[in-house]
Amino acid sequence: MDYQVDLNCDMGESFGAYTMGNDEQILDLITSANVACGFHAGDPSVMKKTVRMAMEKGVGIGAHPGTPDLAGFGRRAMAISAEEAYDLTMYQIGALDAFIRSEGGVMQHVKPHGALYNMAAKDALLSDAVAEAVYAVNPELILFGLSGSELIRAGEKIGLRTASEVFSDRTYQPNGSLTNRREPNALITDPETAGAQVVRMVKEGKVKTVDQTDFKLRADTVCIHGDGVTALEFARRLKALLPEEGVKVEKIGSRFS
Repeated sequence: MDYQVDLNCDMGESFGAYTMGNDEQILDLITSANVACGFHAGDPSVMKKTVRMAMEKGVGIGAHPGTPDLAGFGRRAMAISAEEAYDLTMYQIGALDAFIRSEGGVMQHVKPHGALYNMAAKDALLSDAVAEAVYAVNPELILFGLSGSELIRAGEKIGLRTASEVFSDRTYQPNGSLTNRREPNALITDPETAGAQVVRMVKEGKVKTVDQTDFKLRADTVCIHGDGVTALEFARRLKALLPEEGVKVEKIGSRFS
């Protein structure tokens, strides 16, 4: 069997033109970049610079829209309506698309960030609103969502191409959801453990949950959290390990071309 997967990472989650952290190094190792659009992180200068770097390295570029929560990095749940979810998703896609188009590029995908991602994974009304906003902007965009979530269902229902996402640096609950970050066992910090989890998800379609049971999932794209202290180390490990395990690492857009 041929195995292939996309490696994505959250990018541009800083402020000011020269505070890019490890973004440039990580962009050498991944195939898709989710660029913050200013609501949870990022600003126009960072957006422009991130887009330029990603294009130079041939990395697929996607919008990473979040809730308007700079202080909480977009990770605090907010009581937003479906209409608000639609509007803020469309607004942020449009902002990043302007930078991509101005550089002669084409947006590849959309991946909601943080609380918006997690809320839409469970809430059918919010997931429909996000998918509708993406479709209204461009029905050719690929919608990233948690594998098996409402967001994937909503994208498929409206006719979008979807990419089921799995996580290298997070633990899973028995129902397939991610362990809440407030829990002590939510994050995986060991690159060997993360690598083994990713290989199993891609090749077997399974992940070991916190109660030691298997949950079945689909792995089209693997997330590496760019703001994590282990991001660069994880990216290097996965880029080397996956080909050794017979898994081709390629940009998600190539699968649909």
